[in-house]
Amino acid sequence: MEKKASVCIILAGILWGSMGIFVRKLGTYGFTSLQIASLRIIVGALIFLAVIFFADRKKLKIELRDLGWFLGLGIGSILMFTVFYFTTISMASLSVAAILLYTAPIMVMLMSLVLFREKLTVRKAAALAMAFSGCILVTGFTGGTQISAAAAGFGLLSGFGYGLYSILGTYVLRKYEPLTVTTYAFLCGGAGALAICNPPDIAAKIHRADDSGFLLLLILLTAFVTAVLPYLLYTVGLASTKASSASIMASVEPVVATVAGVVVFHETLTLASLAGILLVLGAITILNTGKRSSASNA
Repeated sequence: MEKKASVCIILAGILWGSMGIFVRKLGTYGFTSLQIASLRIIVGALIFLAVIFFADRKKLKIELRDLGWFLGLGIGSILMFTVFYFTTISMASLSVAAILLYTAPIMVMLMSLVLFREKLTVRKAAALAMAFSGCILVTGFTGGTQISAAAAGFGLLSGFGYGLYSILGTYVLRKYEPLTVTTYAFLCGGAGALAICNPPDIAAKIHRADDSGFLLLLILLTAFVTAVLPYLLYTVGLASTKASSASIMASVEPVVATVAGVVVFHETLTLASLAGILLVLGAITILNTGKRSSASNA
């Protein structure tokens, strides 16, 4: 189960890493970054609702007292981390925003130590350091960059929101199945996204497009590939993996984003980026080698 969980989490990170391809294409239609993020969540919510309705309607049943958990997952994590992330991008460089976002594994590990009483092993600490260092190299961050306190604050909030999914998800998965968790998380996040994305403007941009049929298909594909499938895979993996380890393994996302930039957009792969990729992959290998070793000792 742990091996399958790791595969699910890594696949989720790979799919998240492909997001830049879809975002750039949708951007050519005039959508703002916030509108693209909102479309992912809203359309994703509709897909999840359709899947659970036809697959097993019984999974739609939850206790009203647990609604707060799903609001936390949908609005506090999925929606708000995106809002904070794009706010940071508007105030600082993309590389700075990405590094602040990827403080998430550190926050998840610290919260896991307190909330779940996870042990901070040497292996896990080494993997965390390697993953974070790798993200710094991959995104091209330079230490001489200066940012405002507001940008740093929003960036750290994006990392907190990003990591919050692993923490809240761990709690909710003790009671509900992954499909139920992701469906309600997206329904809550989608409701919040509707309030901030200017739906009339989105509808107008779709209507004005010369290839509106293709655009609708692209929006549907974007939601499925970069939201529905990765979040479901990550949640399935999280059910059998410690939150801190899951968060580190998902750090493969910027690696995939970098590779996609090289392959699809012909961007330059620097030696620093290559070193960063190797560090992140090394961190994931260390974590999964540790799991196999533990299983063998058991």
